[in-house]
Amino acid sequence: MGEIVGAGLLAHVPTIVLPEADRLELNEGKEITLVTGLRELRRDVFERDDYDTVVVLDSHWATTVEFVVTAQARRAGLFTSEELPRGMCRMPYDFPGDPELAHNVAAFADEHGTWITPIDDEYLPIYYATLNLWKYLGEGLPDKRWVTIGVCQTGDMEDHLRLGRALADGIAATPGRRVLLIASGALSHTFWPLRELRDHEASDPVHIRTSEAREADYERIAWFKEGRHDKVLDTMDEFWKVKPEAKFFHYLMMAGALGERHCAARARQYGAYENSVGTGQAHLWFDRPAGGWTGDHTPAQESAHA
Repeated sequence: MGEIVGAGLLAHVPTIVLPEADRLELNEGKEITLVTGLRELRRDVFERDDYDTVVVLDSHWATTVEFVVTAQARRAGLFTSEELPRGMCRMPYDFPGDPELAHNVAAFADEHGTWITPIDDEYLPIYYATLNLWKYLGEGLPDKRWVTIGVCQTGDMEDHLRLGRALADGIAATPGRRVLLIASGALSHTFWPLRELRDHEASDPVHIRTSEAREADYERIAWFKEGRHDKVLDTMDEFWKVKPEAKFFHYLMMAGALGERHCAARARQYGAYENSVGTGQAHLWFDRPAGGWTGDHTPAQESAHA
């Protein structure tokens, strides 16, 4: 029986893959902590040998009539972003996939009243919400398998929770599989207009697009640290007012896999809460509690990374 052994809500902003000199120039001479946070997270979690597959819930990959899960035995190539080709240009990637897991997840679609299709087309595009995190957390670990599932732009909150439920069942149905989940995406997500944008590239949260968005992000980060996924889910109508990335569907899929309102996992934060041209970004990692994702657990220790 497979299991989910860790999960995270992680930022994938393009600045993390810029050369260090460019990052420092954009951030008043300081390194952005989204970079240092990912390096710490790799050392703490991704360099361990107690998992074999990473499933990325990708907020940039928007499908239309179904959820799609990548099912290639291997994905390799060069990536240039159509959105930001100057900063993300011909980035090499090469990693194994997990076709068995992909097909097992899709097999639970009917049971959960949704549509999931595994696709093994070698020409299927990859998105930087997956690739930027692989560059930090997966590159150089050749035996770790990576799979991506996109959000569905015609789906709503319930649809994405259903995907998460099917994902959990598919993992459980895959013998011996130990999986890390990554909800790859931002919190609040409104950019500054083009003519103002270059005045707001530094990471200080003072540059978040509105004070309302900043406070909504802080509130949810605090709830995640308390293990209060119920509060996050119960206030989605309020959070949608500050326009979280992809309607926060990346997190909702993860929540569906971890038990939704009953999930008790507390976050530890890697790096600080930071701005990216108006949007709210943070790395929040959830270890599996000793009593299970929905069971009792010992209160989280204060993290040195927060």
